[in-house]
Amino acid sequence: MNAALVLIVSIAVLAVGYVFYGGWLAKQWGVDPSKKTPAYELKDDVDYVPAKAPVLMGHHFSSIAGAGPINGPIQAAVFGWVPVLLWVLIGGIFFGGVHDFGALFASVRHNGQSVGEVIADTMGPFAKRLFIVFSYLTLLLVVAAFASIVANTFKGFDIKDGVRSDPITANLATAMISILFIVLAIVFGFLVYRKNMPIGISTVVGVIGIVVIVAIGLNFHPISLSYNVWMWILGIYILVASVTPVWILLQPRDYLSSFLLYFMIIVAVIGVIGATFTGSGTMAIPAMGDPQFKGNGLFTTGSLFPALFVTIACGAISGFHSLVSSGTTAKQLDNEKDAQLIGYGAMLVECVVAVLSLCAVGFVWTQAAVAKDAQPFGSPTIVFASGISGMIGTFTGEAVQNVMYQLLILAVSVFCLTSLDTATRLARYMFQEFWLNPGETVGEVNDGRKILVNPYFATIVTVVLGIGLGLSGYSKIWPLFGAANQLLAALGLLGVCAWLGKIGRNNKMFYIPMCFMLVVTLVSLFQTIKAKFTAAEPDVWTYVQGSIAVLLVVLAVILAVTAFKTLFGGSNKAKA
Repeated sequence: MNAALVLIVSIAVLAVGYVFYGGWLAKQWGVDPSKKTPAYELKDDVDYVPAKAPVLMGHHFSSIAGAGPINGPIQAAVFGWVPVLLWVLIGGIFFGGVHDFGALFASVRHNGQSVGEVIADTMGPFAKRLFIVFSYLTLLLVVAAFASIVANTFKGFDIKDGVRSDPITANLATAMISILFIVLAIVFGFLVYRKNMPIGISTVVGVIGIVVIVAIGLNFHPISLSYNVWMWILGIYILVASVTPVWILLQPRDYLSSFLLYFMIIVAVIGVIGATFTGSGTMAIPAMGDPQFKGNGLFTTGSLFPALFVTIACGAISGFHSLVSSGTTAKQLDNEKDAQLIGYGAMLVECVVAVLSLCAVGFVWTQAAVAKDAQPFGSPTIVFASGISGMIGTFTGEAVQNVMYQLLILAVSVFCLTSLDTATRLARYMFQEFWLNPGETVGEVNDGRKILVNPYFATIVTVVLGIGLGLSGYSKIWPLFGAANQLLAALGLLGVCAWLGKIGRNNKMFYIPMCFMLVVTLVSLFQTIKAKFTAAEPDVWTYVQGSIAVLLVVLAVILAVTAFKTLFGGSNKAKA
């Protein structure tokens, strides 16, 4: 199949979905541009800070993207390019976009608090606490995993059998650029929020700064540290970043990092289209997959249902997005009219990244599918960078191809770092909200819970648990993350759907997505439970995974029953 045709048609379909379906959703839910947002009502210059739409779009897009829309489509390519493409397009427009937009809008109408508070408003405090516990545990996994991913891309050397390897030059450059990027973001935030520099001028300055720090980092990278040292440094960084006022680091860093993502998208689009003109733009992936393919560690395993819908999360629908929408983003929304662009639009742009990832793996499919143990394609990130840079190389030459490869790896690493400290801040919010009564804010607590809702205490607990898990082997329970993340999406859909129904707004567009995702995750978890408890040679982690899967099923069933009772039981009206 011609990759350029797939890409162009996909972009057109997503654009139509944004204009017509996204616009229809905004009208159905009652998005009101004249209504004051929590960013103004609760402004504290720490978490609640109004942000212009382009800046907040940059934060939101960078936070939800990470490596998700790259990993999922590439790992699921074994099922064929047609199922992957259909799920990305249908899922993005009718599932993920609705999920993200709905979570953002509901949070804005609940003082910028999480979906947990929305659930408390409709289903009660017990359901809220169940949701928050599950969300918090999921975020701890995200913190552990992304800290490990970033530390692996920063480490200057490996140690095997007590012998230190040669310096890993690409990692040294990535670490140096990332450090300089943080400094640049702080300067950018100072210029915009304290010196009132116009956003247009500051953006030009920021983009030039990105070019400069990339050039410096590629040629000057003296810092060489081990994996464990970087894990501790990252722990200190996210500890500070998650309590620092958002205007100092989060807003400016995510806004600037979004330009790296935009750059990555533009480069990828040029690569896909350019390769077509050289006769190399054909995706070699079978349309409906290869039933004889046994896998090599790179691609996912299992049957198309439910594996496809669990593997491809961020490129279609992801529960993590609801936490970002109703966590940091809702507290910074300048005007409700921006909710469609940021909540719905960012999801569809992420779908474009997922389609580009499909094109990338399609370009190297022949080599990646037959390579023993997935070598030299050891990870989806390498597949993506190899595929896109390879397509660019077909019309530019090897020198440009090599530079693009390194820049694409860098871009993915930057987004993992962005998602890392965003996830830490979100986990801090979740920890604080767990102790709040329905409708109560942190500032209103004046009893023994005051220490528990303290942002510094909540952050320290989160960082210690997250980094500790990352150092001690999060990978043992990480395989459950896919189902847990999609279960979180189903619960988020249930919560927003129940709230819209109780305030008298149209919520029927949630019925199919929430029921489908609930069935997908429960089937996946039941398969996991069966596999773990019938394993031929189980170890302690086998039973831990199985037990966690059982707990997730119980949680899902309780919340689903509660939600359906709320939807169809005629409970009291929720607040609009």
